[in-house]
Amino acid sequence: MEFLSNKPLLITDTILRDAHQSQAATRMTIEDMIPALEQLDSIGYYSLECWGGATFDACMRFLNEDPWERLRTIRKYVKNTKLQMLFRGQNILGYKHYADDVVDAFCRKSIENGIDIIRIFDALNDVRNLEQAIKSTKKYGGQVEATLSYTISPIHDEAYFVKLAKELEQMGADTICIKDMANLLLPMDAYSLVKALKETVSVPIHLHTHNTSGTGDMTLLMAAYAGVDIVDTALSPMANGTAQPATESLVATLQGTVRDTGLDLGKMSDAAVHFRKVAQRLTQVGNLNPKVLSVDTNTLLYQVPGGMLSNLISQLKEAGKEDKYYDVLAEIPRVRKDFGYPPLVTPSSQIVGTQAVMNIIMGERYKVFPKESKAMLKGEYGSLPGEVNEEVRAKAGIAPEDVITCRPADLLEPELEKYKAEYADIAKSEEDVLSLALFPQVAPKFLAKRDAAPEEAAPAADPNAVRELYVEWKG
Repeated sequence: MEFLSNKPLLITDTILRDAHQSQAATRMTIEDMIPALEQLDSIGYYSLECWGGATFDACMRFLNEDPWERLRTIRKYVKNTKLQMLFRGQNILGYKHYADDVVDAFCRKSIENGIDIIRIFDALNDVRNLEQAIKSTKKYGGQVEATLSYTISPIHDEAYFVKLAKELEQMGADTICIKDMANLLLPMDAYSLVKALKETVSVPIHLHTHNTSGTGDMTLLMAAYAGVDIVDTALSPMANGTAQPATESLVATLQGTVRDTGLDLGKMSDAAVHFRKVAQRLTQVGNLNPKVLSVDTNTLLYQVPGGMLSNLISQLKEAGKEDKYYDVLAEIPRVRKDFGYPPLVTPSSQIVGTQAVMNIIMGERYKVFPKESKAMLKGEYGSLPGEVNEEVRAKAGIAPEDVITCRPADLLEPELEKYKAEYADIAKSEEDVLSLALFPQVAPKFLAKRDAAPEEAAPAADPNAVRELYVEWKG
């Protein structure tokens, strides 16, 4: 087989974001990252994915970190490599739709604080939910990576995604990302889809997958043959399983071919030494569960993305229902069908997953509907791709005439000034206002702790001191 492109394959490494979100419920701290940031910057990646997704919430909720300060710190150490974030369209990084002015402000502040590329997706592939984020990212000089949330269903075929990609290119996408969050894109299908996209759109194609079902490496290789421009991988200490395939393995595979990445395996090896210690610490404290490291081909049936799996394990553990893990996984595709086949990616993955958990734990399907389930069935998140089970919708108390058919954000009045006024007494910056707007239950407690500290700024973390801590952990 011949490569359909002779250009070097570009690599985005996810070690600072999706790798630990997928394996360790997003518990890597900025202190874990600092000692290796300059090493990562020297490798020559296309970009480092380091922010967005669940990192924003986890920073404040679990790690007592300001997510904005995390981004500024990474930017301080990473001077040569583009920084990339994951952005949930009209949901931003939260779990509901926000007004256009809040989306605009968040794009502006993300770029001001150091982000170069914003990967924008909508859980339902409703392009109306991407419009504002695309417009704002371009307005403030960021690079738009518009996303196809990949899934398999009776309505999601290759023609569906090719048509969607053309629409996103027309909307201003600088790059098109295939976001295969549950490792459902099999190798031969990846070859066919990437080839079709390269023949249809003129912007670069970026492939994101995982290794949950054990096919990720083969998927990336077949995509490379088909001419994909950029792929996501994770440095080996936190690669594979529910995370991305290992960076080093793909780099070694392509050496000496026309798609040789040109990246230095020696530099990667040096950075991996550090992150092995981080992974060991996360395992020791119980954040990295061995279950997420093994191949589970049942993923092809359940269609559950990696981040959702690690959070599902945590959720069941807290409820003392770990024995119901596979029952919940089997319930997820049934709920998904009832809800009109939404792709399983945040926030739809959490909504469908939580509903499946409730159905199993309560011992009766749809005895309880979380408010997010009702919102999705009502159309508050956008148009569901397939037909909804009307019996389930009725059980949630939603009549057919109540279903929203317009762009959901069109129903929202501007909110930014309201949030500024509401949080004037505790917000010290526009970044704080945005944190409070997105996470009103979590951010006030975090900011109170942060601002109770001495007025003198804490000294910057010393990479050497942090390394000493890792020596202790290793021992």
